[in-house]
Amino acid sequence: MLIISWVMLLMFGVLLLVNVVTREELHRSIEDQVDQALVQEIEEFVGVAAGGVNRSTEEPYTSVEELIDSHLQRQFPDDDEVVVGVLPNGGIVRQDRGEPYQFASRPDRVRQVVADADDVGSLHTDEGELRWRKVAVQPPVGEDRPGHFIVGFAIDRDRAEIADTMRTLTVVSLVGLILAGVGAYVVSGRILAPIRLVRNAAAEISEKDLTRRIEVSGRDDVSALAEQFNAMLDRLSEAFATQRRFLDDAAHELRTPITIVRGHLELMGDDPDERAAVMRLVTEELDRMSRIVEELLVLAKAERPDFVTPQAVSVAELTVDIHSKVRALGDRRWLLDSVGEGTARVDPQRVTQAMIALAHNAVGHTADDDEIRLGSSLYAGVDGTPTVSFWVTDAGPGISPEDRDRIFDRFQRGPRRHGSPGSRAGAGLGLAIVRAIAEAHHGEVKVQSTPGQGATFGIEMPASIPLERPEP
Repeated sequence: MLIISWVMLLMFGVLLLVNVVTREELHRSIEDQVDQALVQEIEEFVGVAAGGVNRSTEEPYTSVEELIDSHLQRQFPDDDEVVVGVLPNGGIVRQDRGEPYQFASRPDRVRQVVADADDVGSLHTDEGELRWRKVAVQPPVGEDRPGHFIVGFAIDRDRAEIADTMRTLTVVSLVGLILAGVGAYVVSGRILAPIRLVRNAAAEISEKDLTRRIEVSGRDDVSALAEQFNAMLDRLSEAFATQRRFLDDAAHELRTPITIVRGHLELMGDDPDERAAVMRLVTEELDRMSRIVEELLVLAKAERPDFVTPQAVSVAELTVDIHSKVRALGDRRWLLDSVGEGTARVDPQRVTQAMIALAHNAVGHTADDDEIRLGSSLYAGVDGTPTVSFWVTDAGPGISPEDRDRIFDRFQRGPRRHGSPGSRAGAGLGLAIVRAIAEAHHGEVKVQSTPGQGATFGIEMPASIPLERPEP
């Protein structure tokens, strides 16, 4: 209703402005027409007088009376017009066809006009306003005093017609305003129906129920709003699902080390050696809990648009830097398989994080002195898009075909055949983080393996990713 009220107020203002402007324009037009009519009559008489020849006798005028009488005989004034001649002796010669307000029959009014110092003016009478214009008639030879030629126009009848027109226009405007208000109410109800659906849907949405969606029909702006609202609900649903997964994952994975720590602390005796062993175990479990929390936070941040910050980096320098860092993960024979040449626009910290996770996975599936190869390449993809690839190849037991898809899910661990002395199984989040980093770069993870012959894990992504990630 507020929108309709504002629309009605706006329409009222516009109609009021239209009525006022129309009234003023009509009055101005009448004023101009009257002035033009008066000027035209005066100019016509002045032209006849300047000729000095009676058009009936073809002889020069001999008197003012002859000039005025000859001219008036050829005039046909309108109903609202009066043409009057005033003789030098004060006599009045009038055109009887039109006599507004009995002007010619009122010598006092005629004398008032003649005595006026101006050649144009307005005479206000009880019957209405009379606009007039006069000109002095110079006498021929033999006469001493001039006469006067007066033209008058009654303007009130035209003003009355304007008033009638404005009353009609006002009534039509009010009726149109009422009809427009009714139409706006009906049409707005239909137009705003989807918005009411959006409002009702928003009122019914809660953290526990994000399944409500709005049925979209049409291609107008309101339909686009409903589509965006549904898309927003999809994003909210995904965000809440991510939050729930994070809490479930944290509760699931942290429960085991907490139970272990609590059990050993409850059973710990007074023996110093036993206390030292328990403290070492507790420290290891706390460290594992810390790693789990850090990895879960990384996976939670993977849903954010600023998870990766791409910048132009040298693929060769990044590869060498990664190789120098992974060498500290285990006593293996670390080799550089190949090094890509060129520049890629990626997040070097996230790529390094993903490669360290793959290298750590390779260490967990190989023995001391086993060979682990690390490499990178920059090449044109299938569609010609520049693509950058990083990979880690190990000589471990390999991966069975049925395990290749699930090992990148959270808390999924592949078979662990070897490991560094004292190493413990991870939380199963490393490969999930690798996939999240690859997808954040609009890329994907790759794995090639034959059981018993090792495995190659890698990430492939565009060499120049957009600055903003697409909406999920």
